[in-house]
Amino acid sequence: MKNLTLAGVALALTAVSVSLTTPAALAAPAKHTAATSRIPFTAATVTANDNGSYRIVWKAPGVRSVAIRANGHVVARGGAHGDVTVSGLPAADRQWFDLVPQRGGSLHLADRLVKLDGAVNFRDAGGYRTADGHWVKMGEIYRSDALNKLTDADLAKLERLGIQAVYDLRMASERTSAPDRVPSGAAYTVADVLAGSATFTTMPTTEDEAVEMMVEGEKFMVSGDSARAAYSAVFAGVADESEHGLLYHCTAGKDRTGWSSAALLTALGVPRATVMDDYLASNTYRATVNAATLAAMPAAQAKVYKPLLDVRPEYLNSGFDEVSTEYGSFNSYLRKGLGIDTGELRALKRDLLIG
Repeated sequence: MKNLTLAGVALALTAVSVSLTTPAALAAPAKHTAATSRIPFTAATVTANDNGSYRIVWKAPGVRSVAIRANGHVVARGGAHGDVTVSGLPAADRQWFDLVPQRGGSLHLADRLVKLDGAVNFRDAGGYRTADGHWVKMGEIYRSDALNKLTDADLAKLERLGIQAVYDLRMASERTSAPDRVPSGAAYTVADVLAGSATFTTMPTTEDEAVEMMVEGEKFMVSGDSARAAYSAVFAGVADESEHGLLYHCTAGKDRTGWSSAALLTALGVPRATVMDDYLASNTYRATVNAATLAAMPAAQAKVYKPLLDVRPEYLNSGFDEVSTEYGSFNSYLRKGLGIDTGELRALKRDLLIG
């Protein structure tokens, strides 16, 4: 097991027709205000396919018709439920679609994943529906794995997409060995989640120990002093509209970053099942990288290492259990753990929710 290193643990922790526009016009999402009328969509996604087409799926019960707009033109129409594929669009940094119902508010969506050469888990934190029918804006807050391998083309794309602030959740050793490449003009802030943790000082020697390490690590992300300070800093940045688009990341973009997104989405009122789906999506986005990592190890070592590369329901659930144990409720965690009062939470929802 000697090849299992603390750096390895750090790595573990970590949506029819067409019209034209320029990539620059696609860089930023349309702005919506709190006065936007009620949005009738109960589900909607955009998925970019490998062949350059886009699949758009939606549900809008009670709505007779929905127009799909891209680049300022209607490119498809459908009814209350729709599943269309758009092909032949020009290349763009990020293709946006407006889903416009015959009544009610529209949605402005893109594929959640932002494809980069040097990162595999860079994605939009928004595009989810809350329990009371609002939607989290896309194009405002992003999450990612490490930025040290970003290419010059990646950095140029992120500049065009409007990344203004980067919050680095990694430990000092990670930042030193793999320093971030940050888009020009973006503010860089260290928010070290695990600086005060002793959980990751001893390597696991069995699969069960590895699982327990991840469970205990998730708990620390909730109640550890350095973790609370780090996530307080991230939430302060999220609350500052001048810092949108804001990006927070760790090494793998799944655990420290995963709790950051889980906490944000929960605070905004996104249902737990949706929060869990967003968390578990790292298994999909990181599948190729993780498989290659495990394939390079002896079978016995890979068996121990796999829980460190995974995200699992029991990991995230242990974080929410820690919230209940230490704070009693999630709102109490926001208030006492992260210093977010009721007024600040209302302001956060005004800024990031539509509908």
